[in-house]
Amino acid sequence: MTESQPTPQTVKDDQKVHGVVAEFTDVDSLLAACRRVRDAGYTKADAFTPFPVHGIDTALGIKPTVLPWIALAAGLTGTTIALVMQTWMNGIDYQYIISGKPFISLPAFIPVTFELTILLASFGTFFGMWALNGLPKFSNPMFTSPRFDRATDDTFFLFLDAKDARFDEAGAKALLSELGGEFVEPVVEDETSKVIPKGLLIGLATIIFLSFIPALAVLRMRVTKSGSPRFHIFPDMDFSPSKDAQQTTTLFADGRAMRPDVPGTVRRGDLDWDVNFKTGIDMEQLATIDAPRAAQLVALQDDVAVDEEDEVAEADAASEESAPAADETGDNTPWLTKNPLELSDEVLARGQQQFNIYCSVCHGMNGRGNGLVNRRAQKILATTWTPPSNMHDPTLYADVYPDGKLFSTITNGIRKMPGYASQIKAKDRWAVVAYVRALQASQNASLEDVPEGKRSEIEKEQADVQAQLKAAEEATADSAEESGEASSE
Repeated sequence: MTESQPTPQTVKDDQKVHGVVAEFTDVDSLLAACRRVRDAGYTKADAFTPFPVHGIDTALGIKPTVLPWIALAAGLTGTTIALVMQTWMNGIDYQYIISGKPFISLPAFIPVTFELTILLASFGTFFGMWALNGLPKFSNPMFTSPRFDRATDDTFFLFLDAKDARFDEAGAKALLSELGGEFVEPVVEDETSKVIPKGLLIGLATIIFLSFIPALAVLRMRVTKSGSPRFHIFPDMDFSPSKDAQQTTTLFADGRAMRPDVPGTVRRGDLDWDVNFKTGIDMEQLATIDAPRAAQLVALQDDVAVDEEDEVAEADAASEESAPAADETGDNTPWLTKNPLELSDEVLARGQQQFNIYCSVCHGMNGRGNGLVNRRAQKILATTWTPPSNMHDPTLYADVYPDGKLFSTITNGIRKMPGYASQIKAKDRWAVVAYVRALQASQNASLEDVPEGKRSEIEKEQADVQAQLKAAEEATADSAEESGEASSE
């Protein structure tokens, strides 16, 4: 051995050897040694460097990791689970139309599918890396050498694992010495005690016990009441001078924090529509029948208060003189009998769209009250459920149930049906009324209801159907005659 190749260190026979490690002073000599070790047939070798070294994986002959395949498998599993879960939940077990989408809508399933794919792929990558690296590992035999600390500073190390089929301690030491390795030494078992110190166990137990105290305090707060203010670690905006709804303030003379709109304020989009349009009631006629109610409705629409007692008293007196008799339901409201919208294909198409989104879930696409929600309620025998109305019931036709009353029902709701004033604009509610009337008319249409330009087409189709029926009857009669003649023979 020369001075640059010191004698390899040996160990006693009773110590377990995990491999042999050698030090190198520069990257080039380390890469050359890695290539020689690979060419010598070693497959379980590893290098430790203070910084990343390009090409060292190829020099050691390290094969690509299977971690990407683990991540891919986990991600595909997440994709499959998400699609199957949503298909079963929304398309099979609990069929429900949401915003007019079909039961099985792959574009709508994308967000949940994406999130579950990323979640499982992340888990697969994280835990797969742990498994492939044999983690967690609380002790590594490499740490038994004090010189190994320089692996994070200025020294390079090449390690030959004893698990390699070609490993021989003496041969491995000789090979590393020939390759220019310095301080070639065996990596032995860490013989320090594996027993966790009692003090550490007591400390961990104490920390775990103390960690339960905040959780128990929070649980106690959730089930008890206290007159003391909350303890704010981070005040955030809890002490902001802003006021919530229905609170008082000294800033304004009336003491109200909520400020009413300026009289005459009109919401955007409502400027072109009068009170009749937004209520479905003829206000002029209502003023002669029920003046207080008319004044109240006008005030609600214009956001002004009605406090003039004299005006209300006068209106009461006038309404008593001119109030007409109520109908069978006790309703004497002068509902609008004609839809204020000019009927067109665009209006009916808009009404159909809004009806299918908001109404069909209960009333059904054909308006007969057979929607998915009603069928579900009947399936589970919901005792508190009130079935939706059949829009083709004669009591809901325009001559009995005026357009204005139907508009008001959509606006304010009835029985189990909520009001849709906050979800459907007034113009769209009138469009829904128009579409409902079109649905009703479609069930009792006659040839006179068809435009003259289209009647000839329908008459021709009817004639063709009659001819087909007559031909079928004649064919049936001929067949019966032939069967009778055959039986007589």
